[in-house]
Amino acid sequence: MSAQGVLVMGLPANRLAVPGLVLLILAMMVLPLPTFMLDVLFTLNIALAMIVLLVSLNARRPLDFSVFPTVLLLTTLLRLSLNVASTRIILMQGHTGPEAAGKVIESFGNFLVGGNIAVGFVVFIILVIINFVVITKGAGRIAEVAARFTLDSMPGKQLAVDADLNAGFINESEARTRRGEIGREADFYGAMDGASKFVRGDAIAGMIILVVNLIGGIAVGLLQHNLGVGEALGRYALLTVGDGLVTQIPALIISTAAGIVVSRASSEQDLSREFSTQIFGRPQTLYVAAAVLGALGVIPGTPHLAFLTIAAMLGGLGFWLMRRQRTAAFDVEPLEPIETETAPADVTWDDIPPVDVLALEVGYRLIPLVDRNQGGAALNRITDARRRFATDMGLVVPLIRVRDNLDLKPNTYRITLKGVDVAHGEMSAGQVLAVDMGDVLGRIDGAPGWDPLTGLAGVWLDASRVEEAELRGFVVLEPAELIARQVEAVFRQHAPELLGRTEVQQLLDTLARSHPGLVEDVTPRHLPLTSVQAVLQQLIAENVSIRDTRTLFETLAARAPKNQTIDELVETVRAALGRSIVDRLFEGSDTLHVIGLAASTETRLLNEMGDEGEALLSPSTLDALNEAAERALAEQEREGYPPVLLTSPGLRAILSRLLRRNLPRLAVIAYAEVPADKMVQVSTELAIGAHE
Repeated sequence: MSAQGVLVMGLPANRLAVPGLVLLILAMMVLPLPTFMLDVLFTLNIALAMIVLLVSLNARRPLDFSVFPTVLLLTTLLRLSLNVASTRIILMQGHTGPEAAGKVIESFGNFLVGGNIAVGFVVFIILVIINFVVITKGAGRIAEVAARFTLDSMPGKQLAVDADLNAGFINESEARTRRGEIGREADFYGAMDGASKFVRGDAIAGMIILVVNLIGGIAVGLLQHNLGVGEALGRYALLTVGDGLVTQIPALIISTAAGIVVSRASSEQDLSREFSTQIFGRPQTLYVAAAVLGALGVIPGTPHLAFLTIAAMLGGLGFWLMRRQRTAAFDVEPLEPIETETAPADVTWDDIPPVDVLALEVGYRLIPLVDRNQGGAALNRITDARRRFATDMGLVVPLIRVRDNLDLKPNTYRITLKGVDVAHGEMSAGQVLAVDMGDVLGRIDGAPGWDPLTGLAGVWLDASRVEEAELRGFVVLEPAELIARQVEAVFRQHAPELLGRTEVQQLLDTLARSHPGLVEDVTPRHLPLTSVQAVLQQLIAENVSIRDTRTLFETLAARAPKNQTIDELVETVRAALGRSIVDRLFEGSDTLHVIGLAASTETRLLNEMGDEGEALLSPSTLDALNEAAERALAEQEREGYPPVLLTSPGLRAILSRLLRRNLPRLAVIAYAEVPADKMVQVSTELAIGAHE
């Protein structure tokens, strides 16, 4: 039966090991221990320190020993609890002789320092200095610097993972694993930075305990057991030195393990193999060292035997390594000559990285704006904008990939649509944009700018002037919000291009769950998926919401069996969605103030087009139409009415296509789209030739 299968009170045995160890440590601080148990625990402490050192030597990277900070805390507590237990026994039974505190302390006091108390104290102090000043201080500094650099590099590493994922080099599972490793690495070095303080405190506590044991033991021997000064000093000092050495040596081993772990770089080899490869991998280095030692060995007065012996050993090791390298090279030499240039691998379709539908690339100084770990709010604002757009238009914008781009200037960003740059900008450090929404009090000095979403004029200001701008009625946009608004402007402007076959299929799947059978009545029974996509794209292009999918597809299901022309299907759907179209344009008003098309202009357009459509319109007519539309639009906006042109159903689609490029904010509707309960009033007339 495995350890996993052993249950103690309903829990696996291995899950009780650490809680049991912690309870044992706490019990040793309170309960008196027999000397035999103290010997066992001191031996266990030394063995545990050796195990930790060996594990740290064999770890290929720091995260392979990620539990080390906790191990460091537990081993430190174990040593301190042993100090408390041994102190209790030394003070209570130290007058009986050197064996009072157990065989381990006695052996360390007698064998390691020969029973010489002075030597024992000197050795103990040297061990403490090595541990406290050299190893612990250096390891703590390495951990501190490593933690700082690891935290600073986290955004770049995470963006690199996103870039590899977007490029198709890794899958989602591997990306999740790599992100987890980045977080674990930061947590590990942060924990090691604090855990190194345990070892320093342990060294200080060891010195204090040594002094307390010595002074307290002498006082107990003199006052309670009537020993002489020399006899009390001899007994208690020997036990104190043994106790100090038996705890400081494991502490030194653990400190060494901590230094090895934090100074270890990630590698595919363990430390022993890497050490031997890098230190003794070049025979020439060994030859030079042997020559120097040989020269020193022949100088009169130097220890000839030691220098010449080591020189001969290094020379022999270098000769052996050189022969081994030559033999290895001979063994791997091919029988047939090979080409000096290896043929490149064949290019496959997998070598082509996928193109992101929408991507945001930032310079390195703008990374904090798009990194949630650094408080960046841009991604949250972009998500809010996508949610608003989905609610408004019924279209879910694909995920926007965010990555850093070292080719960009530090303070610049760009937005790409299917790999093509469609928008870019620059953010000056410490600057905000104050936008005039039309109700400001006075002007404010600053460099001119504009809101990328609304196109309204603004002024660039220092962040310290935010309060002044807000008091004057300006709307202040932070850099993160400006980037998000630029992204929103891009996907609103290019919304039809974002509605691909995948998005259309997802929309159909969603509708099929709530209205089974409706989708099958449209596609593939009467319309192919591409035709459905074309209808939806044209509606989106004219800023018509496709959120009411039920009405939309019921209309297509009724019309598609009779006519499959895209333009006519769009006009039929628009008529069915007329109430929502008009409500969006006029915000629920009962009276619709519109731009009307003059009868003469309508007649001229119909006569020129004939049956071929707008392709037969002359350039002069097109220019005159655009000029007349600009005049009518300006007059309509001066009156404070929505920019809406009302025309006959036969001309609506044509006029929308002709005027959309130069006047994107002008909406063109047909009479069939106006609900019966709305009153229409022509406030402006669009007439070609009125000013000619």
